[in-house]
Order: sequence, then C-alpha cells, then structure tokens
Amino acid sequence: MLLAGCDFSSSPSRRKPIVFATGHLQRDRVQLAQIERVESLDDFSRWLLQDRAWLCAFDLPFGLPRELVTSLGWPELWVDCMQHYASLTRPEIRRTFAAFCNARPVGKKFAHRVTDVPAGSSSSMKWVNPPVAYMLHAGVPRLMAAGVHIPGLSTVAMATTALPRIALEGYPGLLARELLQQATQAAGLSAKTRSYKNDAKALQTPERLIARKDMLTALENGQTRLGLRLKLTHAQRDRLVDDATGDSLDAVLCLMQAAWAQQQHVDGRPRYGLPAQVDPLEGWIITA
Repeated sequence: MLLAGCDFSSSPSRRKPIVFATGHLQRDRVQLAQIERVESLDDFSRWLLQDRAWLCAFDLPFGLPRELVTSLGWPELWVDCMQHYASLTRPEIRRTFAAFCNARPVGKKFAHRVTDVPAGSSSSMKWVNPPVAYMLHAGVPRLMAAGVHIPGLSTVAMATTALPRIALEGYPGLLARELLQQATQAAGLSAKTRSYKNDAKALQTPERLIARKDMLTALENGQTRLGLRLKLTHAQRDRLVDDATGDSLDAVLCLMQAAWAQQQHVDGRPRYGLPAQVDPLEGWIITA
C-alpha cells in the first residue's frame, strides 16, 4: 500500500500548493518516493480518486469541537454535521464562529476537541492564524465525495473499489516539536525558541534552514518516539532543506505519521494508533 502525507491548503495555488509526500515502509524505514504539488482543489480531488490503494495522513482537521456543535444546534452525527458545514459559505462560517467566540470569556474564546490538548493543535474552529476551519471546509467534503475510509469517523460506504483508500488526520507540528527538542537538547536550548519555516521570504533565515537540516538528521537517525527512520536520496534531502516554506517537510512529517499508523494493530486488526475511545464527532490526530 502506498503511504502518503499531505500538507493541505484551503486555497491552493502555484505559490501555495497542496503538497503530497509519498513513500513506502520496509520494517522500520520509510523510503520517500516523491514530492507532488497540487495547485487546485479539483486536482486534490483527482489525486484522491486515483485507482490505487493508499493510506494518507492529512494536515487538516476532520471534525469540529463537540461543545461548538452542541451549542450551535448542529447535527451531532459526523456525516450529517459535515454535510451541513459544507453547505455554508466561508463568510457564514466566520460570522457564526465569531459570534460564538464573542459570547465567551477572555482566554476561553475557542472551543477545542479532546485531541487538541495532547497534540498541542489549534482549535478546528479557528478561521485565522491558521485558518483551519476553512481547511476542514475545503478538505473533508472532498474526502467524503471520494468515498475514502476515515477510521473512527466515517460511517458512509467506501467507494466501489477493491483498493482501500484510508484517510487519517495528521499534524506535522506535533512531530516537528519533538524533532526540534531532540536537535536542541545537546545545545541546552528550548525547542520553543526555534522555527523551521516561514512563508514570508524576509523571514526565511539561515537559522530556519539549519533547523530544517537538524530535523531531517533526527528523522534519518530515527530519533523520535515513532521508532521509524526516514530514508532519503541526497537530492531529496536538498529539496526538503531548500523549501523554506516548510510545506514539503510538513508533508514528510505527515508521511512518517502515516507510516507509524500503518503499523498499529489491536488483536491483529488495524487500529491506526487511535485510542480505544474516540469521539465519533470530533475525531483524533494520529500519534497524539
């Protein structure tokens, strides 16, 4: 089965594409095959519909906080909730979520999913910095339309194909923090003081380039709790280092999470590392 990681954009373009990293797992080694760039949401849908088996970790939220959904009176069955959410426009989403936040006290403006706490991720209702609410709005309906299987959430039938296509929610920031911590421990620094990417060219500094190099070294040496090593060619490593936006590296981080998930079984059956109890409305970020 093809493994993949996806760094998603809710408004992809040539300047800011959706990036896929694909590869294969052999024992404890993840071999990167290629980096693919997708410049439109239609092309994203076409990638999903390719007639091949795959397991992919996507850097976008798959669900909304239960507290938010309940407060708004939206459907509490995931499929129905996502269909309702897809029917809204982005301005409608922004107004609805802003009204929810404005009615809450300072410090508790946003509702969070259970998985956001261990993952350290933003609330999936945030519409700015980062606009993950729009990422959910753009991505999940297309996953549903493609008939992919979403463990822990999907109750709709898979597409009529013998080839399984499995979508998991990943989060590269979770693995990135661990890698930066590994890379900075020896120097006695805090990972919080380091950044490895920025979309603004003025902020694409030599320090961030060094951070990307350190992260890749840690991945290649298997210095993470995932117990996996990344295998790269010299050209691939150079490409990942040179992408100062970090989009390519983020896709690779999601690929590593997908590889870890593929190994996780309970009683001989795939569980993808999901907890025994996952809220069927909110979902879960793998490796959290």
